[in-house]
Order: sequence, then structure tokens, then C-alpha cells
Amino acid sequence: MPTFLHTADWQMGRSYSRFDTEDGAALVEARFEGIETLAKLANEHRCDAVLVAGDVFDAQTVSDRTIRRVFNATKGFTGPWVMLPGNHDAALAESVWTRARRLGAVPENVHLALEPGVILLEAQGLAILCAPLTQRHTYGDLTEPFNQYETPEGLVRVGLAHGSVQGLLSEDIDATNPIAPDRAEVSRLDYLALGDWHGTKQVNERTWYSGTHEAERFRNNDAGNALVVNISRPGVKPEVTRLETSRYQWHQWRETLAVEFDLEQLLERLDALPESSVVDLRLDGAITLSGEEKLTKALSIAEAKFRSIRCDRSGLQLEPTEDDIAGLQADGYVGQVIDELRHQQQGEQSERARDALAILAGLLKSRGQEVSQ
Repeated sequence: MPTFLHTADWQMGRSYSRFDTEDGAALVEARFEGIETLAKLANEHRCDAVLVAGDVFDAQTVSDRTIRRVFNATKGFTGPWVMLPGNHDAALAESVWTRARRLGAVPENVHLALEPGVILLEAQGLAILCAPLTQRHTYGDLTEPFNQYETPEGLVRVGLAHGSVQGLLSEDIDATNPIAPDRAEVSRLDYLALGDWHGTKQVNERTWYSGTHEAERFRNNDAGNALVVNISRPGVKPEVTRLETSRYQWHQWRETLAVEFDLEQLLERLDALPESSVVDLRLDGAITLSGEEKLTKALSIAEAKFRSIRCDRSGLQLEPTEDDIAGLQADGYVGQVIDELRHQQQGEQSERARDALAILAGLLKSRGQEVSQ
């Protein structure tokens, strides 16, 4: 009974320039550790092979060190790996793959599917029908030749491809590199292993996107998994098991604060997140000065707890209550400044006015605390 692990979209060599240096480096390292996790899972589930459905590398120009590290990370699983070029690492005449071979970095048990055709893993009971991208974008279905590929009787036929299933993902990803939705049926495939979606998605009972092994963007598409596929014999429906592989969890929240309870709920949800979280938070609406103080403290704690948290408060207006103003003891000219800053939050300089109001409130509160001492 052939069993294999289906993974894709590793995007090795990608950078995280939008993050702080420390956080970006940790996210990069997690991707390498993720390959080691895949090797470990392949052993634990007694897989006969690991199939990588494209975009092993993020670009043709990744460093030699990245190339070597990728293949070094596969050593935990000594069975066969089959790696397919995708749109980011297409099998050009001169590519990251040809460079890997020149470096002598490719282990003997790693099969590079650089040309269309069939890779036979007879000892494992598998025939892998490969549709590599030989350029970044195509407008014809590269899996169509699967119809004509003959494979030895008794071997499970598995297609390996990278692209967009027609009529399914067109609203979310490019229409290039199309794949017919009935390819598994038409080409007599027992399973079609796909990459390019970055999330786990079932197309039909024999066609799946595995998604990337380590989440890397703020998209709610069930990223950070691998699939273990069991097929007892040719023609039998595959048994597909989804395994979580991602070290970090990515959360993107867009919240509107209107009343104090909204803030309380937000802070409770934030506190409940695990330390492995990468959080992108954008707030709008209104908040009181006391609420602003609570929020600032919570974000400070979260910065030390999570892998990364970013909070855009440019759309969040400060609306001090009468109690807030009374607590600041801001009479006379200072009181007039506060009123003016509150008014300016409605105009083009709203973000600056908000920041100035928060700073002024903080200074007044600190002064009040010093006086009371």
C-alpha cells in the first residue's frame, strides 16, 4: 500500500523585509526547520516517498548557501523525494536547479523533475507523472500529456503539477498555468498532487493542494500543513490525512472600536493567542484616553510575548470622556489645546493630531502622578 507525503510552496530564500530584523530571521529559519519536520513526519507515517509540488525555491537567484541548506534539511528522510519546479523556480536552461547540480548539493535520493515525463519509483509502488514549469508563466495545461503517459501495471499513478485549477481559484490567483479540474479522472490518476495555492484545499476526492509547510502571509487559506496520502492499490480512492506543520500562526485582524466592551473583547482575544503568533492588527473607530492606556500596555506586553505584532492605529480616534479630561486637570490654555486636537482628528492631519493628543495626555498624567507623590 503506497503511502507518500504531499507538500508544496516552500518558497525557500524568501525574505521578510517588512518585519524587524530579528523577527524576519526567525521566520526564515522556521522554513528550514519545517523541511526537517516534513522529513520527520515522513518517517513517523512510514511514507514511501515525499512529493514536492513546485516552488521549492522563492527565486532563481537564491544564494548557494540556501540551496545547500534546503537539501541538507531533507536528510532526515532517506526515502525518495521528488521535487517539481514551479513558477518561482521554473526549470529554465539555466536555473536554480542546474546550479544545485553543479554545486553537488542534490542527494542521490532526491529526484528533480526538470522535464515532463514519468519518474518510476517501482520499489515504492509509485509512478509519478510530472508536469514541471519550464518558464514562469504558461497559458496551456501542462498536465494534458498525462493522458498519453503509460505506466507499468500495478503501480499507483500520481500526478505532480503546479498551477491554477480552472474555474476554482481564478478569483484569488493568476489565471496562468491552468490545470483542468477533471485532470485526475481524464488521465486515470489515482491522485493529483498540486502546488501554487499555498493553502490546503481539496478540489475533488483525487485532487488536492497541500499548501505550504510554513505559513508566510496573512491569508485565511489554511496554510502550514502537509498531506499524508495512502492508496491501497490502483483505482482505489485515496485516504488523505492533513498534518499541521507550521511553527508560527499568522493572524490578521481588522477591528472597529465603538464602546469600551469592544476593547475588552479585543484584549481578551489577543491575550489568548499562543506565543508563536504573528499578528497584524488594524484598528479604527474611537477610544477613550483610559482605553488608549490599556491598549498601549497590552501591545507592549504582546510585543514581548509574540513572534511579531504590528498595530496600525491611524484610523483610531482619541475621544476623551469628561472623566478623562477632569483626570488630566487640563484647564486654561492646555484645555484649549486638547479641544483643538480633538477637533483636528476630523481633518487631514488626523493621525498627527491623535498622536499629539496621546502624548499630551501622557505628559499631563505623568505630571499629575509626580505632584501626588
